[in-house]
Amino acid sequence: MTEVWIIDDDPSIRWVLEKALAQADIPVRSFAEADGALRALGREQPEAIVTDLRMPGLDGLAFLREVQSRWPKLPVIVMTAHSDLDNAVAAFQSGAFEYLPKPFDMDEAVALVRRALGRQTEPHAAGVEESDPAEMIGEAPAMQEVFRAIGRLSRSQINVLITGESGAGKELVASALHRHSPRARGPFIAINTAAIPAELLESELFGHEKGAFTGAVQTRQGRFEQASGGTLFLDEIGDMPAALQTRLLRVLSDGTFYRVGGHAPLRADVRVLAATHQNLEAKVRDGSFREDLYHRLNVIHIHLPPMRERREDIPRLARHFLRRSAEQLDVERKILSPAAEAAFMNWRWPGNVRQLENVCRWITVMAPTSEVQVTDLPPEMAAPPPPAVPLLDSNAQDWRLLLGVVVRQCLAGGEEALLDRIQPQFERCLLEAALQYTRGHKQDAAHKLGWGRNTLTRKLKELGMEDAPGSGPGESQAFD
Repeated sequence: MTEVWIIDDDPSIRWVLEKALAQADIPVRSFAEADGALRALGREQPEAIVTDLRMPGLDGLAFLREVQSRWPKLPVIVMTAHSDLDNAVAAFQSGAFEYLPKPFDMDEAVALVRRALGRQTEPHAAGVEESDPAEMIGEAPAMQEVFRAIGRLSRSQINVLITGESGAGKELVASALHRHSPRARGPFIAINTAAIPAELLESELFGHEKGAFTGAVQTRQGRFEQASGGTLFLDEIGDMPAALQTRLLRVLSDGTFYRVGGHAPLRADVRVLAATHQNLEAKVRDGSFREDLYHRLNVIHIHLPPMRERREDIPRLARHFLRRSAEQLDVERKILSPAAEAAFMNWRWPGNVRQLENVCRWITVMAPTSEVQVTDLPPEMAAPPPPAVPLLDSNAQDWRLLLGVVVRQCLAGGEEALLDRIQPQFERCLLEAALQYTRGHKQDAAHKLGWGRNTLTRKLKELGMEDAPGSGPGESQAFD
């Protein structure tokens, strides 16, 4: 039996996948369109299918739904160059085994096929929820991991911790998790715990009874009650006072709470999503955040990359925000000139996506012509950016000079086969630094180092680093 079928209207994609799978001793059969593959499925079935999403005739999603309805245990890997959140969620909700954005790492693709061949999938409900196609934008590898996580969680009600710098879009991720969840018909209630005085936050979260304190002239529902049947998003959870951390832990543990001044327990029928720009693990270590609460919130961890790590998304984001600003303000839409777009790409964006959106709104109002020039940009963007620190300094601390000293000392001592000893140490240093920088996300770390995910995993095993932060069972389940 043919083990794997490839469906793609692009002959170059079919060719490279055929070669890669053949080298892995996996028999392959290819189709240029999904209709032919569907007819062939009536006669025989492979053990796995890799299909493109957008093709002439029957598209990938329609093909996937048809396969799921007739052969629900046949694993289907969906690949696409149009890698946005809606496509990822639609693929997973339609029963995809995995979602593979183009361009992809060939080692990763082969490993994914091997996983599909070794595992039978469970049937999934067909149907795709309609949503705003511009809700989240991102083609950078790190954003594709976020989309994958949201897609995988679309049938779950599990707690999620979202981390990332201020302005990176954590509330957008929380809103997407809600919309693509079984609780989508319920309310989505967001509260910034850092924006409310500590003495008022307890009442804001849990409500209060009439007469519970001075000024409590009537009974008031808190956010937990308002979010009943839906999702409660707790932004900046790292700033929550210690006393309220204890109360929140109790709610997450037994599912009940009391209004301030109340005596009757109330049921908390909510899914809790939390977000922070802070390092909660460090706050746990210094005692300012409860470890048991951290583990309750951090069931699944999604890390949102800063704008400087997803520069390839900047032009598309800018076009989206300029279009939306023009629609909201009912004015002519502005378009970035090539020089202005280059300035956008080179700018450091310390305020991340939020700053990018605000700059686009400023431009929509202030730019004198429809084509935006560099001189039309806000003053802070017109100023030259600070000089970048070179990767390899030329002073005495240049790591190459230090390495040369070590090598010469080893040679003088009669040591041989130096590379066998030094290269693993060098790679260990790279891995430790990359995993620390990406907070344990192996896919991000591999991208930063220029490796495929499988290469990084193999290196961790070879170097005995499976227990390194983010490389063992404790790594975010959203990405495994």
